[in-house]
Amino acid sequence: MSPSNRSSPSDPAARIHDLRELLHRANRAYYTDADPIMPDAEFDRLLAELADLEAAHPELADPNSPTQRVGGEPIEGFETRAHTVPMLSIDNTFDEPDLRAWHARLVKAVGGDGSLFEAQESGGAGPVLLADAKIDGVAVSLRYEGGKLVQALTRGDGAAGDDISANVRAIRAVPLTLDSKGGPTPEVLEVRGEIFMPLAEFERINAERDEAELEAFMNPRNATAGTLKQLDPRVVAQRRLGFVAHGRGEVSGAHAAGFAGSHSAFLKALKGLGVPVSPALAHSPDIDEIVRAIEGFASARHARPYATDGVVVRVDDWALQNQLGVRSKSPRWAIAYKYPAERKTTVLREVQHQVGKTGKITPRAVMEPVILAGTKVSHATLHNYGQIRKKDIRIGDTIEVEKAGEIIPYVVGVVAAKRPKGAEAIVPPAECPICAGPVEIDPPEGDPAQGGDPEQETTRRCVNPECPAQMREKLIWFAGRKQMDIDGLGEKTIDLIRAGGIPLDAFADVYALARHRDALLGLERMGETSVENLLRGIEASKARPLARVLGSLGIRHIGSSNAKLLARRFRTLDDLLAASEEDLTAIEGFGPVRAHTLHEYLQSEAGRHTFGLLAGAGLAMPNPDYREVGATIDSPFAGKKIVLTGTLEHFERTALAEVLESLGAKVSGSVSKNTDLVIAGEKAGSKLAKAAELGVEVWDEARLIAALPAEHRPG
Repeated sequence: MSPSNRSSPSDPAARIHDLRELLHRANRAYYTDADPIMPDAEFDRLLAELADLEAAHPELADPNSPTQRVGGEPIEGFETRAHTVPMLSIDNTFDEPDLRAWHARLVKAVGGDGSLFEAQESGGAGPVLLADAKIDGVAVSLRYEGGKLVQALTRGDGAAGDDISANVRAIRAVPLTLDSKGGPTPEVLEVRGEIFMPLAEFERINAERDEAELEAFMNPRNATAGTLKQLDPRVVAQRRLGFVAHGRGEVSGAHAAGFAGSHSAFLKALKGLGVPVSPALAHSPDIDEIVRAIEGFASARHARPYATDGVVVRVDDWALQNQLGVRSKSPRWAIAYKYPAERKTTVLREVQHQVGKTGKITPRAVMEPVILAGTKVSHATLHNYGQIRKKDIRIGDTIEVEKAGEIIPYVVGVVAAKRPKGAEAIVPPAECPICAGPVEIDPPEGDPAQGGDPEQETTRRCVNPECPAQMREKLIWFAGRKQMDIDGLGEKTIDLIRAGGIPLDAFADVYALARHRDALLGLERMGETSVENLLRGIEASKARPLARVLGSLGIRHIGSSNAKLLARRFRTLDDLLAASEEDLTAIEGFGPVRAHTLHEYLQSEAGRHTFGLLAGAGLAMPNPDYREVGATIDSPFAGKKIVLTGTLEHFERTALAEVLESLGAKVSGSVSKNTDLVIAGEKAGSKLAKAAELGVEVWDEARLIAALPAEHRPG
């Protein structure tokens, strides 16, 4: 009978025990045995049931329960800790003669005539070698004490690494408790291995990053490293990282002797305990057999669900490993055969200038199709316009294309000898190819118009916030609670309106929706109540202050904080529009780059058009944040750095932050030694604890209300 059916809901302790056992077994089946026993949806359902039972019965809590992989709060940083046994790197080789030379040195170092290998199963004149796939991931050391995971460290410099225990606990492929059914476990068992990102997960995450207009990860290893650097383990849990063991650190205490002998026996013992291991490609004293395995894996590796970049070959016997010893940072008894990246030549036919949702303009090569690393490719990244100039890439050139990490095709360079006459230079767009709006070049040193070196350019971006390529995301931001706070105009409603053919392609279109009331009522899920609430929310937003309006438009470099700085300096929108670049540069917190970008937008036809339409739609844009130059604020909050935490009865936090800032305070999201005051409501959490730790003054809501001017107190 399945454990999921064996226990009764009336016996919560037994049900919790059975669910934990089943879920641990499911993880082992999926990650270690590659033989899943249940679909993901069933796993998630049982995990949710277990979480509910544990919440109802806290006395049955277990830190190694499958529900405890992810903690509640993000960590604040990574601590560096020493490895008990150094984590060595492995020397690389890229050709067969070098591999054979390494093997010859091994044979000579341990006797040469074979006499030292008489005890080996092979009986040959060389040590037994074990070859397995070199996974392209991030090396980690897992420490188990009494069979329970207590620490996970990165390799670091080999002597010490970052403690990423909280993140590793969130990886389902890593067992929190070793399976005692697999045999006795050493008192201390350090397992070295590789954390990696499956290719399917890599593609999913890059698709999400592309949607958010973030730089794509170039290969799974970069994606894995970026994931493990996250301070919030919940992010790690959402990315289905894998783990494979490939070595050992400290093995000591009771039962340690059972884990001595050879690398192959060690891996077999680990698999018995539920730790994922990589299957051997070859296990032989014959170097020819090892070479054949490497040659065969060159193509077979593309069928694996994770990225590999070579084969690790090592002496299997631990006694011989010890005899061969190590250099300063690498062992003499192991070597990594690295496959060269496959590179092909083809012809560049066109360059597309793609505009992303944040305005970033990216050059994309369109080329004659070519088979690369087993797949047909006709597009490749050119990175940016600075790289195009450095490499002198032109339309019609014969180009060399490679896959970065054998995943994303990119243009390596040009075969200059094959350049045709009349090869056309690639001209970066001087204006947005979608909306013809102004563009910003980053860094400014790469802008030829400013006397810069065009090879330094890394990013070209459309700065028109009403660019159609960006507009959907801009509208979602514009209507958000911390911006214009338009009740009822969320992401789904925006998509529904646009799909229904109702004009919603500019900020001012929001204020024209009242004229389309009947069309709105005709949309699915838009009843009369929903439409009336939406139109009321739109009308109410016309009274938002100038700082809110400026911060809602998605103007490059102008978020809520910088919008407030502008509102404090300029009394009206007209004053801001009349400001010179020097006026903007003089604002505290603004520099020449931000001032130049903003001034260019304010003076552009697109910028003037946007503000004109908003004013014409009836936005009043009052400015309570304005302060006369040199004026001081008589307020107990003036000059103080304040943090808000918990739930307040009489205030919405965003609105309260605006009140406090109008009284001269600076409201921050985190507590530090520079914080002057924490205002805490109900259910205040880690920020309140941090304030107590640092000795920061804490006020409750009653004390806050008493200190506020009468006009800002709740009615």
